Amino acid sequence: MAKRKRSGSKNAGNPATDRVVYSEFGTAEVTARPEPDLPPNQQDLRVQVSRKGRKGKTVTVVSGFTHNAKTLAALAKSLKASCGSGGTVADNTIEIQGEHAPKLVTLLTAKGYKAKISGG
Repeated sequence: MAKRKRSGSKNAGNPATDRVVYSEFGTAEVTARPEPDLPPNQQDLRVQVSRKGRKGKTVTVVSGFTHNAKTLAALAKSLKASCGSGGTVADNTIEIQGEHAPKLVTLLTAKGYKAKISGG
Protein backbone atom coordinates (compact mmCIF):
# COMPACT_ATOMS: atom_id res chain seq x y z
CA MET A 1 0.00 0.00 0.00
CA ALA A 2 1.50 3.31 -1.05
CA LYS A 3 1.36 6.33 1.21
CA ARG A 4 0.34 9.73 -0.03
CA LYS A 5 2.71 12.61 0.37
CA ARG A 6 1.21 15.54 2.28
CA SER A 7 1.83 19.18 1.59
CA GLY A 8 3.45 21.42 4.24
CA SER A 9 0.33 22.59 6.11
CA LYS A 10 -2.69 20.49 6.99
CA ASN A 11 -4.97 23.27 5.63
CA ALA A 12 -2.83 24.16 2.62
CA GLY A 13 -4.91 25.14 -0.37
CA ASN A 14 -8.16 25.29 1.59
CA PRO A 15 -9.85 28.59 0.60
CA ALA A 16 -11.84 28.67 3.86
CA THR A 17 -8.71 28.86 6.03
CA ASP A 18 -6.14 30.34 3.63
CA ARG A 19 -6.27 34.11 4.19
CA VAL A 20 -2.76 35.21 3.20
CA VAL A 21 -2.43 38.23 0.91
CA TYR A 22 0.50 38.39 -1.48
CA SER A 23 3.42 40.43 -0.23
CA GLU A 24 6.52 40.94 -2.35
CA PHE A 25 8.79 42.11 0.46
CA GLY A 26 8.83 40.83 4.02
CA THR A 27 5.95 39.19 5.82
CA ALA A 28 2.52 38.38 4.47
CA GLU A 29 -0.61 40.04 5.84
CA VAL A 30 -3.60 38.03 6.95
CA THR A 31 -7.03 39.36 6.04
CA ALA A 32 -10.11 38.77 8.12
CA ARG A 33 -13.41 37.70 6.67
CA PRO A 34 -15.98 40.53 6.98
CA GLU A 35 -18.60 39.78 9.59
CA PRO A 36 -22.21 40.65 8.76
CA ASP A 37 -23.92 43.15 11.01
CA LEU A 38 -27.66 42.78 10.51
CA PRO A 39 -30.10 45.29 12.02
CA PRO A 40 -31.93 44.14 15.17
CA ASN A 41 -35.32 43.62 13.49
CA GLN A 42 -33.83 40.96 11.17
CA GLN A 43 -32.42 38.78 13.96
CA ASP A 44 -34.25 35.97 15.75
CA LEU A 45 -32.79 35.43 19.21
CA ARG A 46 -33.24 32.56 21.66
CA VAL A 47 -32.94 33.11 25.40
CA GLN A 48 -32.45 30.04 27.56
CA VAL A 49 -31.35 29.24 31.09
CA SER A 50 -28.60 26.66 31.40
CA ARG A 51 -26.43 24.99 34.04
CA LYS A 52 -24.54 22.48 31.90
CA GLY A 53 -20.77 22.64 32.13
CA ARG A 54 -20.81 25.42 34.72
CA LYS A 55 -20.49 23.46 37.97
CA GLY A 56 -24.15 23.99 38.88
CA LYS A 57 -24.15 27.76 38.36
CA THR A 58 -27.17 29.14 36.51
CA VAL A 59 -26.44 31.17 33.37
CA THR A 60 -28.84 32.81 30.91
CA VAL A 61 -27.63 32.32 27.33
CA VAL A 62 -28.77 34.56 24.46
CA SER A 63 -27.94 33.06 21.04
CA GLY A 64 -28.68 33.76 17.38
CA PHE A 65 -26.76 37.02 16.94
CA THR A 66 -25.40 38.17 13.58
CA HIS A 67 -23.23 41.05 14.77
CA ASN A 68 -19.57 41.89 14.63
CA ALA A 69 -17.50 41.59 17.80
CA LYS A 70 -17.65 45.28 18.80
CA THR A 71 -21.43 45.55 18.51
CA LEU A 72 -21.92 42.29 20.39
CA ALA A 73 -19.58 43.40 23.20
CA ALA A 74 -21.41 46.74 23.55
CA LEU A 75 -24.79 44.99 23.68
CA ALA A 76 -23.49 42.51 26.28
CA LYS A 77 -22.23 45.38 28.42
CA SER A 78 -25.61 47.11 28.41
CA LEU A 79 -27.47 43.86 29.18
CA LYS A 80 -25.12 43.02 32.05
CA ALA A 81 -25.60 46.50 33.50
CA SER A 82 -29.39 46.23 33.21
CA CYS A 83 -29.41 42.86 34.97
CA GLY A 84 -26.87 43.91 37.58
CA SER A 85 -24.68 40.87 37.05
CA GLY A 86 -21.63 39.67 35.19
CA GLY A 87 -21.36 37.78 31.98
CA THR A 88 -19.36 37.16 28.85
CA VAL A 89 -19.47 36.98 25.06
CA ALA A 90 -18.51 33.59 23.57
CA ASP A 91 -19.06 32.21 20.05
CA ASN A 92 -21.69 34.80 19.01
CA THR A 93 -23.65 34.22 22.21
CA ILE A 94 -24.03 36.35 25.30
CA GLU A 95 -23.97 34.61 28.68
CA ILE A 96 -25.38 36.51 31.68
CA GLN A 97 -24.79 35.10 35.16
CA GLY A 98 -28.03 34.20 36.93
CA GLU A 99 -31.58 33.49 35.83
CA HIS A 100 -32.68 36.60 33.88
CA ALA A 101 -34.62 35.15 30.92
CA PRO A 102 -37.87 37.20 31.21
CA LYS A 103 -35.98 40.43 31.88
CA LEU A 104 -33.61 39.87 28.94
CA VAL A 105 -36.51 39.18 26.57
CA THR A 106 -38.17 42.49 27.49
CA LEU A 107 -34.86 44.38 27.19
CA LEU A 108 -34.07 42.86 23.79
CA THR A 109 -37.56 43.47 22.38
CA ALA A 110 -37.30 47.09 23.56
CA LYS A 111 -34.07 47.36 21.55
CA GLY A 112 -35.84 46.03 18.45
CA TYR A 113 -34.78 42.37 18.45
CA LYS A 114 -37.15 39.44 17.96
CA ALA A 115 -36.45 37.39 21.09
CA LYS A 116 -38.24 34.57 22.84
CA ILE A 117 -37.56 32.13 25.64
CA SER A 118 -36.35 28.72 24.52
CA GLY A 119 -36.40 25.56 26.61
CA GLY A 120 -38.28 24.85 29.75
